[in-house]
Amino acid sequence: MTRILTVAKATKGIPKYFLHVFLISASFAMVFPFIWMILNSFKSLQQLLTRPTDFWPDPWIFTNFEESWNALPFAGAYFNSIYIVILSVVGTLLTSSMAAYGLTRFDIKAGKVLLVIFLATQMIPKQVTLIPFYLLMSRLGWIDSHLALIIPAITASPFAIFLMRQFMINLPIELEEAARIDGAGRIRTFFQVVLPNIRPGLGALAIITALDSWNSFLLPLVLLNKTDNFTVPLLLAAFRGQYGNIDYGLLMAASAISVIPMLIAFIIGQKQIVASLASAGLGGR
Repeated sequence: MTRILTVAKATKGIPKYFLHVFLISASFAMVFPFIWMILNSFKSLQQLLTRPTDFWPDPWIFTNFEESWNALPFAGAYFNSIYIVILSVVGTLLTSSMAAYGLTRFDIKAGKVLLVIFLATQMIPKQVTLIPFYLLMSRLGWIDSHLALIIPAITASPFAIFLMRQFMINLPIELEEAARIDGAGRIRTFFQVVLPNIRPGLGALAIITALDSWNSFLLPLVLLNKTDNFTVPLLLAAFRGQYGNIDYGLLMAASAISVIPMLIAFIIGQKQIVASLASAGLGGR
């Protein structure tokens, strides 16, 4: 609440119309690339090459979406990405909430040290650990397998643990004590009392994890070899390499198709993301 009041005081002297103009301009700058992609997906290759600055398609080409869908096995890539996202989200929610519960409710002497170590790993770029990670996946026999994308996502998410910890810190301990008085064990208390009360955090983490998993490109590029195992981002890269002269109209249509699932998920959960992240930052220790 203190942070919200501070922001309100900081913007109190600024005219509302100036804030509105600034916010509208910033919003347009963020949305414009998406609008440009959608409009380009309806343009012919000739227009894209000869008149690339034209805003509106002339003429409108509605066959780009069908041609791009049939050019490569998009259905298989969609299925791969969707089930990888679902398993990654469910697993991340479970493991991160359990780890956060242990850090906040058990008297672990090195709990804060462990949390700092978890967060410190966020500073290490993925490219630095890519070679040892590849060697580890090779030893496990997971090269060209979706397990190499799902299991690490489930078991190694410092941000997810930190976010769940912030919500559990703000959860009154009296709720769990009341459940234990009623005869509930630790596991039953966790699933029936703790998780339902941090539902906003779980929803926000689910959407953030889904977006990260769906858009992941580097790890699938390194770990997957067969086209049948490709995810949507990898298939888009293969789409670009299929043509000597890239048909940008088809590429834009394919990109628009790939955005649809996560766009729907974000539209549904955007308010929950903002509200939950804001509340997670209040009162944390």
